[in-house]
Amino acid sequence: MTSAVRIAAHAKINLFLRILARDGSGYHQIETAFALVDLADDLEVRRIDSGVTLEVEGPDLGPVADNLAVRAARAVLEATGNKFGVALQLRKRIPVRAGLGGGSSDAAAALHAVNALAARLGAAVAFCASGAPLALAWGRGERLFRLPAPPASPALIAVPPIAVATPDAYRWWDDANPEPGARGPVSLDAEALATWGSIGRLGGNDFESLVFAKHPDLRALYERLAGTGPVWVRLCGSGSAVAAVYKKESEREDAAVRLGERQQQLIRTATRADVAPAPQPLED
Repeated sequence: MTSAVRIAAHAKINLFLRILARDGSGYHQIETAFALVDLADDLEVRRIDSGVTLEVEGPDLGPVADNLAVRAARAVLEATGNKFGVALQLRKRIPVRAGLGGGSSDAAAALHAVNALAARLGAAVAFCASGAPLALAWGRGERLFRLPAPPASPALIAVPPIAVATPDAYRWWDDANPEPGARGPVSLDAEALATWGSIGRLGGNDFESLVFAKHPDLRALYERLAGTGPVWVRLCGSGSAVAAVYKKESEREDAAVRLGERQQQLIRTATRADVAPAPQPLED
């Protein structure tokens, strides 16, 4: 039986994001479209006798017990009867608190990797951690409808020296909408997500006006990135990263030169058209 696997935990971007309602439990109902990019953390998972350990190469992620990958691994181990434990080694490449889904992606990767070691868990876990390149999502993001992704394209992610906590962004929305009116999901033809040109004509991100009002420098970064001629540009989730997609690599490189890296980190990557690879066995 395989005792160790490696899996890539890909970052995501939101093609659009609408906040539909605030439910009674304090969570928010959203409608969005997730898309994967090549930028990814690297997670290695090895079987040990018991428990869950975490070693991180990269920025401080806070208490181990609160880490989403650790919590996900523990959930799988508990579901399989705690027959063994796992040692997680995480190499962080996705910026934290940037709206790129790094923590969620690490958790999904841990679910998938530990499930591969356990060789038993419900099909829903494998589906949620399957790495679909494009999906519409509703509810709290857990209701997914997978769609064919547009062709892989060059992308540029600009990460400013500003961190935006998602709970803060939702609180700003609550403050701006003390009595929100009813909003239903938009009706989308499949063709609306077939090309980056059509995606670029979709609605925006409800967090943008709120986050930009709190962080004018982030609005300025968005406007500078939009001015480089991408086919699509949006705030990533609740921020603080901003992503853009281009027709050609040369256009992305021109944009990177125009922006420079004195005021923000630039990450050159690409959108994905294929499902992310499954966990790969490692040599013992």
